[in-house]
Amino acid sequence: MLNRIYHLMIKEFLASLRDPKSRLLLIGPPIMQVFIFSFAMTLEVKNTTLAVLNQDRGIEGSTLISCFENTPTFTNVIDLTHHGEIDPTLDNQRAMAVLVIPQDFSENLLSQKRPAELQILLDGRKTNSAAILGGYMQEIVRKHIQNRQTEITGSVPQFGVNVVTRNWFNPNLEPRSAFVPCLICVLAIVVGLLLSGLSVAREREMGTFEQLLVAPFSPIEILIGKAIPAMVLASFSAGLITSIVVFVFGVGLKGSFIMLIFSLEAFLLAVIGIGLFISSLSMTQQQAILGCFLVMPPMIMLSGFATPIENMPQWLQTVTLANPIRWFIVIIRGLFLRGVPASTVFVNMVPLFMIAACTLSAATFMFKRRIE
Repeated sequence: MLNRIYHLMIKEFLASLRDPKSRLLLIGPPIMQVFIFSFAMTLEVKNTTLAVLNQDRGIEGSTLISCFENTPTFTNVIDLTHHGEIDPTLDNQRAMAVLVIPQDFSENLLSQKRPAELQILLDGRKTNSAAILGGYMQEIVRKHIQNRQTEITGSVPQFGVNVVTRNWFNPNLEPRSAFVPCLICVLAIVVGLLLSGLSVAREREMGTFEQLLVAPFSPIEILIGKAIPAMVLASFSAGLITSIVVFVFGVGLKGSFIMLIFSLEAFLLAVIGIGLFISSLSMTQQQAILGCFLVMPPMIMLSGFATPIENMPQWLQTVTLANPIRWFIVIIRGLFLRGVPASTVFVNMVPLFMIAACTLSAATFMFKRRIE
């Protein structure tokens, strides 16, 4: 069995590398797109979740919170009880921003002896969204404080409010630090999905599929022989993109390189399962290409790469649970921007293995059904 799979793998490597179009697909588009997307991608902020740590002993803190609750930007406001909850709230993306109201907020606001102080903590992994959201929150605070002090004193307030803003994970909000690592996910799926999606369809269109059927290969052996070369070539492409991210754009990897490799292979396994499923349904390469491009845009749009997942409707957030890019983007951002521990990486790798098991099983089932 291993010898048969080995020879089938050699055939698949040669078929992919001898074809000029396959070589161009492997090298050209990823390099071109990594430069284009690095400068062109933007984000949008809406339906955001805000976390609030209110330590104020007066009523002004609660009044300020109600202003955020009544704005369309924040559809969900969660309460924190102590500072220890801030880190996991931002790290696990339960909220995109945290508003910290100190104990003397009401006292300073009412006494007019010194400026009241507030702290805003933002998730810097989403650079554009963090910048927009930070400016919007400061504007809400400024207008509310100005109106309240005018009501209280009956005149123009002498002291306003001092808002301290901090961006976690990406202090300077550098767009490339957040966007470029995610291109590893987006561009790797293009190569992995197309290589695996064309594999079986190419055999059917070229008339060599019948030769595989009469050869001493079982359906599982054929799929394994198709999957491994696609994984190797997609891994090479992803490695090339990672090298560009690190050495050309200067985005440092703060986490473990070994964890990056393991999570990448788990991600590609899930992607190739989807590609083989599409290929098992396609009779021609054109059908396979159309099938791949049918599923790629929704997978990318629902990954959290362009639009934060928490900004989407709840039913759409449930759909993203079956999207392998969603989980790998969390790993990539964590490894590049924060250096997350191995436990966090493994937690997000579990859904990738589950998706891979489902897609590969479905591809095997459809492949067996089409050859019976």
